[in-house]
Amino acid sequence: QVQLVESGGGLVQPGGSLRLSCAASGRIFGIYPMGWYRQAPGKQRESVATITSGGITNYADSVKGRFTISRDNAKNTVYLQMNSLKPEDTAVYYCKITTRVYDYWGQGTQVTVSS
Repeated sequence: QVQLVESGGGLVQPGGSLRLSCAASGRIFGIYPMGWYRQAPGKQRESVATITSGGITNYADSVKGRFTISRDNAKNTVYLQMNSLKPEDTAVYYCKITTRVYDYWGQGTQVTVSS
């Protein structure tokens, strides 16, 4: 009933930038917190950045100052602008929306930072 469609991943050199997008659709009926999470091979999934319905943001220490999360409530879309990318940022990135009844996840998009 709820779908999250992610886009924007790819291969980028260290120091480069990417912007991820995630559009939520379906039976949402409101504005809810959303966020970006990532999982590298052999690692646990971790929170990267979150944003409340009112636009309050929170970042992992490892990305603070380099990544920016934003949202367009009219489109139920969340973005992640990633600058000054490092090889350790390489992971599958997932978006999430937290509704009153369930947490819904996107399918994931691969981000690879390599020279």
